[in-house]
Amino acid sequence: MQCLWQRSRIIVTGLLLCGLGGGLAGCTQESQNRLSRSIQNWTGTNGVLDIYAGEKLVLRFIEIDKLSTATSTGDGSTARPYRFGYGYADKNLNFRVDEGEKKVYFELSDYSTSYVFYENYTE
Repeated sequence: MQCLWQRSRIIVTGLLLCGLGGGLAGCTQESQNRLSRSIQNWTGTNGVLDIYAGEKLVLRFIEIDKLSTATSTGDGSTARPYRFGYGYADKNLNFRVDEGEKKVYFELSDYSTSYVFYENYTE
């Protein structure tokens, strides 16, 4: 009985994945990207944001769940030229939250800030 239940569960999961795959094929690339970001935001990431002044690393934020693009308040669909998020300011650039390092809100302008956002692979 349990084997039959497990087989049924596998079949249903496969059908759902096929349906999801077919549905995604009909979506625009931007819609697929939004879905991917929403899944990633839901599952969480351990993001790192490095901010540069020229070639020099000047600031790092760690343990960022997501980096969001601001949207206009009128229609809510027009992107604004900055990104924002919450993360710990890693003062000594060691990829760990140390005593005195607090979680802060930050914003990045698309016009003047050089930055790299990536998942923390050091853990």
